[in-house]
Parts: sequence; structure tokens; C-alpha cells
Amino acid sequence: MPEAVKTYVRVVEAVNRRVGRFAMYILYVMMAILAWSTISKITPWPSIWTLEMAQFAMVAYFMLGGPYSLQLDSNVRMDLLYHRWSPRTRAWVDAFSIFALMFYLGVLLYGAVESTAYSIEYAERSPTAWRPYLWPIKVIMCIAVLLMLLQAIAFFFRDVAKIRGEEL
Repeated sequence: MPEAVKTYVRVVEAVNRRVGRFAMYILYVMMAILAWSTISKITPWPSIWTLEMAQFAMVAYFMLGGPYSLQLDSNVRMDLLYHRWSPRTRAWVDAFSIFALMFYLGVLLYGAVESTAYSIEYAERSPTAWRPYLWPIKVIMCIAVLLMLLQAIAFFFRDVAKIRGEEL
């Protein structure tokens, strides 16, 4: 494989590893928010922001952890025949099926960018009592989908290397 491809795979996987490891700690942020929500209910000033903020934290945790999960190959796979195939046959199947994932992620990224641009342009807010701006979580979602797409491309390069009998 060309050195540029090897560098691309190394950089994308390093970024996704760091972002994914960071995303793991967002779960603790969500737990703290929900704990504060519980505690604030016994005070005279209950918090109106906690439920929605916990939802935003969960979205960030889930979306930013997705590319790392894909990198670790910990995604769910329908495995009726796959485990019986040789590594090279698996690489062939993965190399072709990854195009469906890349198409899906491309469409998802296009929609996410359009929605984020709208949200920023019109200062879109949530229709709840707290009324937070929605663009920050939409930006996080765009970044996460982009990272997932870059990881899918890196997987494609890894599969091509396996098919060629090379290590990447």
C-alpha cells in the first residue's frame, strides 16, 4: 500500500481512538447531571435544564463513541456465514459492503450539515421551557458522522491490504 494510505489509516485511527476514549467520560458527565437533577428536586429550585442536558450528553457519548466502536470491530454483525470464511474472503465481502456504509454515512453527513447550517442561521432553539440552542449538539453530530465516514474509508483500505496479502 502507498505510504499516504498507511499514514491516512494511522492518523484516522489515532484521532478516533482519542475521541472515543474522551467520549467514554461523557457518561460520567451525564450521571452527574442526572444526580444533580435528583438532588435539585428536593430543593425549592428544581432544575429545568437537567433532562435535556442529559439527553445532549447521551447523544454526544453515543455519536462520538461510534467511530471508536467501529474501529474496535465491536459492532453487531449478522454472522450466519461470516465466521466460516477465510480472512481473505471476509476482506472481499467487507470491501464491497463498506460502500453501503459509506453511502449511508455520506447521506447522513449531508443531512446533518444542512440541519446544522439551518440551526446556526436561524438560531434554532429547543421548544422546551429551558430553550437551549440546538446548534452545539448538531455540530457534535456532524463531527461524529464525519469521523465514522473517515473510519469506514480506513477500513476499506485495511480490507484492500488484506486482499493483497499486506499488513496495514
